Amino acid sequence: MAKTDRMSGNEAVAMAMKQINPDVMGAFPITPSTEIPQYFSQYIAEVDTEFVAVESEHSAMSVCIGASAAGARAITATSSAGLAYMWELLYVVASARLPITMAVVNRALTGPININNDHSDSMGARDSGWIQIYAETNQEVYDNYIQAMPISETIRLPIMICQDGFITSHGVSNIELMEDDEVKGFVGEYKPENYLLKHENPLAVGPYGISPYYMEVKRSQAQAMKDAMPIILDVANRFEKLTGRKYGFFEEYMMDDAEVALVVIGSSAGTGKEAVDRLRAEGKKVGLIKLRVFRPFPRAQLAEAMCKVKAVAIMDKAESFSNSGG
Repeated sequence: MAKTDRMSGNEAVAMAMKQINPDVMGAFPITPSTEIPQYFSQYIAEVDTEFVAVESEHSAMSVCIGASAAGARAITATSSAGLAYMWELLYVVASARLPITMAVVNRALTGPININNDHSDSMGARDSGWIQIYAETNQEVYDNYIQAMPISETIRLPIMICQDGFITSHGVSNIELMEDDEVKGFVGEYKPENYLLKHENPLAVGPYGISPYYMEVKRSQAQAMKDAMPIILDVANRFEKLTGRKYGFFEEYMMDDAEVALVVIGSSAGTGKEAVDRLRAEGKKVGLIKLRVFRPFPRAQLAEAMCKVKAVAIMDKAESFSNSGG
């Protein structure tokens, strides 16, 4: 039976971590994700997790790499410059096909100095080989995190669960929590086929890859991203049967007869839906698409959803400087 509580997005992620009970957490603070390891550390007496406090975000991801390669379920959390400090390791994780789950609390990357929300941190990492899922509300942050591991571990790709810094991370709202045994049953036990400590099958992780092997690895990663799409929907369907909350690649709001569509990611969808309601009250046929899954990018499904409108406004929270707009 679901139970209702009032939580910030950071608290919700820490609660989901506690209910999942991972093997290892690499932990280093950076605003606005600092509270996630802080809250989770309060549960250490209740979980079996090895909580490894390190000296940097680079080391936090290194801890996760070692743990995941050895066959453990590994997690971490970061924001902004912390994600940037992990940069080289993001590619290592993805190419090694290690299913690490990372909570990313989106915050602007400095220049100019800014600790408020935008998506320049995770958008900069969009081509690093990680699955990326974004949330509008605290409820979605919690739900996405619980769905993350079954997705990641099935396809063997790392996954970022993103939420908007200070807006959802620190904003408090009512959310429905699953029972601990429901979460454990949904996520399941992690039983990797191959890992460093499996003496029956010696292997190397992160070896030097000359060009032909490098190409094969990258081709494998690209195929895994394609193959992740039905897995994401399958996990969402299982989650809906358990909780009644429905998820897909994106959410359509007032799109049935829309002539104009807004496309947004994250908490901006709440403001966008209010704007759509006001424009509808004026007789204007406006709708909204909230993108949830950004990697893999659901291009065919988005094209189908948008082909019936006359105009689309893509409201990014990160300028890609591509000279192509959103």
